[in-house]
Amino acid sequence: MLLADYAVVSDGKLTIVGGGWSQTGPEPASFGIGLLIQVPWDQANTLHVFAVELVDSDGAEVVLETDEGDDEQSVAFGGEFEVGRPPGLKPGTPLDFPVAVTSTPLPLEPGRYEWRLTIDGNSREDWTLPFTVRGEEV
Repeated sequence: MLLADYAVVSDGKLTIVGGGWSQTGPEPASFGIGLLIQVPWDQANTLHVFAVELVDSDGAEVVLETDEGDDEQSVAFGGEFEVGRPPGLKPGTPLDFPVAVTSTPLPLEPGRYEWRLTIDGNSREDWTLPFTVRGEEV
């Protein structure tokens, strides 16, 4: 997982612009997230579900008001994927599944945040992407 200014998948590869930052703000800024999920050989041709959610420093999901202003929505994205084995691939070779998301600016309060990835309901400590939103300098 990598934070960037912009991320996109093209021809099965990630394109990252302005990648590798961990601090932003204080003004809301657009951002991208690039993920390269490596599917184990024995998990190919199987439907998987992934989710990436934004949590605050206490581990609580971040919710923002919708455009209508009368409802709140958690900041998250995800979906289903299935990776097939191409002909001639050596047994045991992991299969790449690139994912990219580019977001509009999020109005986050100053503090520490973390994007958390889950795949098929499982998560690991290294499947996180922490970052800090700076406050106004006085």
